[in-house]
Amino acid sequence: MLLESFRATGLAVAQIFILGVIGYILVKKDILGLCGLDTLSRLAIEVTLPAMIFCQLIRDFSFQLYPDWWIYPLMSIAVTIAGLAVGAIFVFFINGHQKKAQFLSLVAFQNSGYLPLALVAALIPPEQAGTIFIYLFLFLLGFNLVMFSLGVYILFLDKGSKFEWHSLFSPPVVATLASLFLVWVGLNKFVPDFVFKPIKLVGDCTLPLAIFVVGGNLAQIRLKNIDKKAMSLLVLVKLVILPLAGLLFLVKFRMPELIGLLLLIELAVPSATTLSALVRHYKKEDLLISQGVFLTHLAGIITLPLFLSLYFMFIVIK
Repeated sequence: MLLESFRATGLAVAQIFILGVIGYILVKKDILGLCGLDTLSRLAIEVTLPAMIFCQLIRDFSFQLYPDWWIYPLMSIAVTIAGLAVGAIFVFFINGHQKKAQFLSLVAFQNSGYLPLALVAALIPPEQAGTIFIYLFLFLLGFNLVMFSLGVYILFLDKGSKFEWHSLFSPPVVATLASLFLVWVGLNKFVPDFVFKPIKLVGDCTLPLAIFVVGGNLAQIRLKNIDKKAMSLLVLVKLVILPLAGLLFLVKFRMPELIGLLLLIELAVPSATTLSALVRHYKKEDLLISQGVFLTHLAGIITLPLFLSLYFMFIVIK
């Protein structure tokens, strides 16, 4: 049973890995330059993902069908707090103030959007995928708000850093809030098909484009003087302890299967690639971020299928 589940989830992760490798090669071979990668990244974050969120929510979401919608942003905050709590136990083994801050950020913040989107699309039948996509978009509402507030605070806790309030309202956050408002006032019913369909076509580009960007970002990372102790602890905490604790929690409390799957995915995915962009944006020394992002994605090729397989063994989605 375990081998069968591992094979199924491993194939899903392999599909994502192949897309990531394409992006990696395009950048390494200089077919896609850094300016082109930045453009693709902006296209994914500012155009295609908001379009996907908008289409999914205005057609499939309603406050009657999802009365507990507010739980998912809170769930994202709980996942971050869990990462901070577990990371705080191990941060004492890391030397240096900035290294401690970067280690804690790598543990607390995960690749919460691109990889979960692709995993859901690869693992879940289409009739169930729409529901979990809605859960995920609501989850990301909370995650993005925390990432660009608490995340920036943890990474750059010094007088030289200036918090940018507009970063809280990223395009995906705005798209989520706008879609929820349209649904709340009932205007979503009046969006005509000739408007909806082209926006949906744009949104459908999100998954392959996003994984291209992840692979391209990993190709930019320079691995110099790897901190073996910090990286070993990071892989242990981020990719083993957190998902294992989540799996035990889900087995014990038996949450609804799709919600449980989303929670486990968010606990099991590698560190957020956004952290590398934040380090570059705020012009801070990259002590652990790049190597942490790269190595957790590399190790995740094994750990993700393993924990997803264990989940499907104990909590079968019917």
